Amino acid sequence: MPQAILIAGPTASGKSRLAIDMARREGGVVINADSMQVYGALRVLSARPTEVDIAAVPHALYGHVPAATRYSVGHWLTDAAAALARASEEGRMPIFVGGTGLYFKALTEGLATVPPVPADLRARLAEETREVATEALHARLAERDPATAADLRPSDRGRICRALEVHEATGRSLSDWQRQPGVPPLVGRDVRRLVIAPDRAWLHHRISLRAEAMLHDGVLGEVRRLLDLKLSPELPAMKAIGVRQFRDHLDGDLSLDEAVAGVKTETRRYAKRQETWFRNQMADWERIAPPAA
Repeated sequence: MPQAILIAGPTASGKSRLAIDMARREGGVVINADSMQVYGALRVLSARPTEVDIAAVPHALYGHVPAATRYSVGHWLTDAAAALARASEEGRMPIFVGGTGLYFKALTEGLATVPPVPADLRARLAEETREVATEALHARLAERDPATAADLRPSDRGRICRALEVHEATGRSLSDWQRQPGVPPLVGRDVRRLVIAPDRAWLHHRISLRAEAMLHDGVLGEVRRLLDLKLSPELPAMKAIGVRQFRDHLDGDLSLDEAVAGVKTETRRYAKRQETWFRNQMADWERIAPPAA
């Protein structure tokens, strides 16, 4: 028997269903490896497993984080270690499932140790850069930390700001810190590693169906409640696909059809980025077809 089962795949590819089916057969626990499904406020937007799903087999690390928290891969790795320990104590097969490639990379390869950035420094930098274009921030990073900047997309504001914070706080580049010994991997080679590889047209159809189903599942109320929290737009939860589109609809700037169409487009682009990551970073993982409908 493998030490664990890891299931990666693009959004809407049927990962959760496969994980639940495997958990039933193996007496397992489904452990979330999706960076948005950790947030309690994003049940609909993140397509978190339903109450029926959670009642069917044990689940862990779903909806346990407040939207106001800046949850990181380091936080997830700590929580994942605790979930693994519980699975071992209960004699359950741990089945990690999600679409966040960085979580799987940390799980299987470990994580570099980077000193924490003081909260006051992070807040000051966030205020100073609020009106600065992302491309300009990338250029600033390229001057201070060219190695890290070269590895980041000029549009990836979150990671660019993170690299600037680390440089300001420590005087060293993020890439330097990432080369230091850090947290070891939580699983060894004795795991089954799966990537769901769906047909592109099939996946786009599934993405379209999911975006439309959000309306019946109460997405507008969910977005209203999230906006009522008055959170910083820089927080990860506020960057979930659909927050901006449905906010613009609620503000009267988009029709409902336009908002849903925008969600579909952005989700398709996200799925393409996921597939690129899996192709480049998980080339040796077993490819499988989506579970039958």
